[in-house]
Amino acid sequence: MLEAIILGLVQGITEFFPISSTAHLILFPWFFGWKGEVDTLSFDIALHTGTLIALLICFYRDWIELITKKQRLFGLIILSSIPAGAAGFLLNDIVENALREPLIISLMLIAVGFLMLIAEKANKYKDMEKTNFMDAITIGIAQAIAIIPGVSRSGITISAGLFRGLEREASARFSFLLSTPIIAGATMLHLKKLIASHNNHDFQLFIIGLISSGVTGFIAIKFLLGFLKKHPLNVFVYYRFALAVVIIIIWLIG
Repeated sequence: MLEAIILGLVQGITEFFPISSTAHLILFPWFFGWKGEVDTLSFDIALHTGTLIALLICFYRDWIELITKKQRLFGLIILSSIPAGAAGFLLNDIVENALREPLIISLMLIAVGFLMLIAEKANKYKDMEKTNFMDAITIGIAQAIAIIPGVSRSGITISAGLFRGLEREASARFSFLLSTPIIAGATMLHLKKLIASHNNHDFQLFIIGLISSGVTGFIAIKFLLGFLKKHPLNVFVYYRFALAVVIIIIWLIG
């Protein structure tokens, strides 16, 4: 139960902070030797469901406004979702079986960290209302790359927005809105697999993890949107570098 709560806290924070939630959900059981229900893809689904609920609570007014008044921006968000949706559908099994390795995660943490530092130097002059077709395509392709563990969906999509001239807070808001259909689609895809497997699961554990990730995710979204109005991404980059070094050291001595 304690492991479920901790992993829910980790998911809620890392899903939205640009430090890779997938990496942390793989690494925590690896670091601490946790086995069983909390180290399964099924449990990951419960955690992602929690962060999906957090997104819907935080941005339901935005979605209503997008659908009723800002159809152009709504269309761009849907367009931007296509590359990641296609990547998840076509490459999900390959990623799960071949790319969930600590060394790959550490390399992606470093590579995208440098990308985030470079993106911070871009000229930021657009709010979200000025997002155009090329912005949507660029951010959408970036989100597709985030299927690789260690990349961080929020990290690479916020960076892509910065490269396209979006202000930091606007880029983060677009990233969070964009993540909603993707997380929803991924959750439904894995839920279908879970139902088809007919395995017995401890659903009380799943509910605890879901609540933990949902509450933490809500707080993380609110914090990050406020933080990025005044501060760059650098602190998250330094954390990524430090985590990558720790992973490599443990991998080498293990």
